[in-house]
Amino acid sequence: SAFILEQNYPNPFNPSTTISFTIPNVTLSLSSRAETRDEGFQVQLQVYDILGNDISTLVNEEKPAGNYSINFDGQGLASGIYFYKLKVGIQESIKKMILLR
Repeated sequence: SAFILEQNYPNPFNPSTTISFTIPNVTLSLSSRAETRDEGFQVQLQVYDILGNDISTLVNEEKPAGNYSINFDGQGLASGIYFYKLKVGIQESIKKMILLR
């Protein structure tokens, strides 16, 4: 009944990793009431550093239900902990990933 944000693979990574997520073909709460949407949901997938600075926007578009995999290239970033946040409608999920050089 909710979207799924998977742990990135591999983790730790150097220099790239894959982030997978699933948008179900069910009703999601998009406002104060539940609503079914056949045309898709507004989806945002963003990467942040440990200080909360926006590093990269990987997805910012309407997507229909389905399984998705996005490659994130950490080339040029320092080793450390990063977070990625998936927002589908008003629901969000955040996971941690580690870049090791």
